[in-house]
Amino acid sequence: MTWNGPLHKVAPFKYEIPKDYTGINGNLKMNAPAYIYASETMIEQIKKDNAPEQLANVSTLKGLVGSAMAMPDIHWGYGFPIGGVAAFDAEDGIVSPGGVGYDINCGVRVLRTDFTYDEIKNRIKDLVDEIFINVPSGVGSEGKIRLSKKEMDRVFEEGAEWAVENGYGWHEDLEHMEEKGRMKNADASLVSQKAKSRGAPQLGTLGAGNHFLEIQRVEEIYEPEIAKSFGITEKNQITVMIHTGSRGAGHQIATDYLRVMESAVKKYNIWLPDKQLACAPVNSKEGQDYFKAMAAGANFAWANRQMIMHWVRESFQKVMKMDPEDMGMRLIYDVAHNIAKLEEHEIDGKKRKVYVHRKGATRSFAAGRPEIPRAYRDVGQPVLIPGDMGTASYILVGTEKSMKEAFGSSCHGAGRVMSRHQAKRTFSVNGVKGELERKGIYLRAATKHVILEEAPDAYKNIDDVVSAVNGAGLAKMVVKLRPLGVVKG
Repeated sequence: MTWNGPLHKVAPFKYEIPKDYTGINGNLKMNAPAYIYASETMIEQIKKDNAPEQLANVSTLKGLVGSAMAMPDIHWGYGFPIGGVAAFDAEDGIVSPGGVGYDINCGVRVLRTDFTYDEIKNRIKDLVDEIFINVPSGVGSEGKIRLSKKEMDRVFEEGAEWAVENGYGWHEDLEHMEEKGRMKNADASLVSQKAKSRGAPQLGTLGAGNHFLEIQRVEEIYEPEIAKSFGITEKNQITVMIHTGSRGAGHQIATDYLRVMESAVKKYNIWLPDKQLACAPVNSKEGQDYFKAMAAGANFAWANRQMIMHWVRESFQKVMKMDPEDMGMRLIYDVAHNIAKLEEHEIDGKKRKVYVHRKGATRSFAAGRPEIPRAYRDVGQPVLIPGDMGTASYILVGTEKSMKEAFGSSCHGAGRVMSRHQAKRTFSVNGVKGELERKGIYLRAATKHVILEEAPDAYKNIDDVVSAVNGAGLAKMVVKLRPLGVVKG
């Protein structure tokens, strides 16, 4: 369904759905205007799947602070549009699983190395093949470790801290993750046994869908001094990017609590324009139980990425015959894409605590925020925006404008323009692989289906998306990365 509602350009790269918009059925009462950040050329595509209607729906939710907004990668999702951002008052607001998503803390991290392309170009295939063996991937993939129920509870409550304590990585890694890889309000007792059972065999796995692991090279450096603070010093430097989330554990947590929220909507007499926005008052038992269980799912994801990174380092060590420390394989940063966070923001000149929902959006904090690692506090938070299979990825940095306008948020990726079913009908395996080969990209994929579903042309142009975010001032471009080798689940 194409969206035909009002959408007015109010600033470069910024469009408004006015507060008086009453929705398709004429029954919406928006609490504030809603905003979409995009370029003029992207707007018509954004209207095609009716995602702006979902954003207008978000604006009706109780306790909304400021405005609901969406990033240039906006597309139709469950409840919130993917790319949606909204904040709710810490006392009178709500919390909604539809504002976080099923893949809780789907996120991305990037490592830098001391290698240049010339030093490693003849080993890309060997590295990708070794990583493909060492990091389980695919829809039904199972991890290489088995943990007791007690240890699994520790994973849910301690996240990446648990992984490091058990030999998966270095303590300094924790300093370079959002939340240091652990949301401390997590409560494993609020995670169902079914979610734990689904997650247990998948810890340390890449999964399928849009998740990937890439060996990349630095193609462009736009801000040399900021890049240097991130550990990027020259073109053709080699990096590694890991994109995955909480796997079946997060999906089950979302499923479980959507049922809880559906009951809460009736209990608290909450009117919704879309039942997929099922929610609960943030300080109700239902609201806090979800928030703590969601945090446990987020911790699972951070532990998952940490273990995968450890095995990537091991793979480089085996192929290159060097210690990871001697290769300079340091984590630059790790960010979450699907999460709700209790944060303090300055709103109308006053500091205020709000529950910020980022659904297919990532944090973009400006310099000076205490949440940013000390090494980056003078320049701002690294903002990691992965492309789709075979296209560029970017490292940006958070800005003051993002803090003022978007609760310190940015986009999270390219955003789909084609469903997975449509992609399967449109592309061929040989065609996709041939395109990647012509670009000099070596691909290892667990199935033929994922090659088709994740074809580059099934997504928006990542360069356009990042240019819109940069143009809107929500994050500043620092480095452009180009893939050399790709592992797909």
